[in-house]
Amino acid sequence: MRSNNVLGFIFAATLDDKIPELSASRTTASVPIGGKHRLIDFVLSNMSNSGINNVGIVAKSNFLSLMDHVGSGSAYDLSKRRSNLTILPPYGGKTLSNYVETIYNMHGYIEHCREEYVLISPGNVVTNIDYTDVFDFHSKHNADITIIYKNCVSPSGYDQPITVDVDANGKVQQVFVKPEISEGLHNQCFGSVLIRKALLMEEIRKALSVNQLDIKRLLQESALKYNVYGYENKGYCAAISSINDYFTFNMDLMKKEVRDELFNPKRPIYTKVRDDAPSRYGLTSKVKNSIIAQGCVIDGEVENCVLSKGVYVGEGAKLSNCIVMQDTKIGCNTNLNYVIIDKDVTIKDERSLMGFDSYPIYIAKKSVV
Repeated sequence: MRSNNVLGFIFAATLDDKIPELSASRTTASVPIGGKHRLIDFVLSNMSNSGINNVGIVAKSNFLSLMDHVGSGSAYDLSKRRSNLTILPPYGGKTLSNYVETIYNMHGYIEHCREEYVLISPGNVVTNIDYTDVFDFHSKHNADITIIYKNCVSPSGYDQPITVDVDANGKVQQVFVKPEISEGLHNQCFGSVLIRKALLMEEIRKALSVNQLDIKRLLQESALKYNVYGYENKGYCAAISSINDYFTFNMDLMKKEVRDELFNPKRPIYTKVRDDAPSRYGLTSKVKNSIIAQGCVIDGEVENCVLSKGVYVGEGAKLSNCIVMQDTKIGCNTNLNYVIIDKDVTIKDERSLMGFDSYPIYIAKKSVV
């Protein structure tokens, strides 16, 4: 299978309802992460690096931030003559409620594309995967459908996790929805599926004709009818399905092995460039084990934190285990611990805020504390 024969199809609003704090003014895929990236950067970069040059992003609501960030796709090498990046907002003003109806509503776009296969991907998963290996696996096993899974504990936000039972050759024996045994490791599917376009549209139309709108049930039935295989993603993989998942992933970035795997120079993660001056560290600043983007001014103490572009930390301020999004101003002599601060927030002088690792405090965008 050739990479340029695959259409990328991304659901930007995956689990918006599970992270209402972060998705109140943006869709899940455009949530800032890791200091200078958005969630969509990982999904798009994986596709671009694997040779997929035609990608559609399905947006549900609050997608202006997403459109501004991805633009024409030039940052991801998707704006050439034979490449294309398309934002697909709700047709006719309708809210897109589930995968089955959404795919059907987009059938005009999907069927118009020249690609023979479709790679469906959620917008909330952080990983660095080479999809060419998935394509080779799919072709080698003559699969009708390939489900990409990760052997892991189900994230907290997945109240109906999808898991797969595979044999030694990778063939899917059964697809489970919300399995009885919820603890321990499972072959968790987050929604990434490779399928022939004609087969996808055939099954979607059949499902709609019997009012079967649940993509999970559709996968279960397909495992009994078709040659379905499971491809294991053995690399680092984080699915952002709750505010705790978001906090945990950002803290994971402090680990060198995680950064080395995610930001592999052979498969770079692209993003929209914002030109800022280098960060400035004052004479009273102390920074330890933190990720600091460009354009920051730091006069206080920062430890185990992720700071996005343009953040100001005043003299005497102490930040520990915090995630601070861009252009936030933190006043002098503040004390913040386990706090997630959205964009353009002002924390005034001598304020103290403290959460816990299992319950970080969230400060909404443009708030003044």
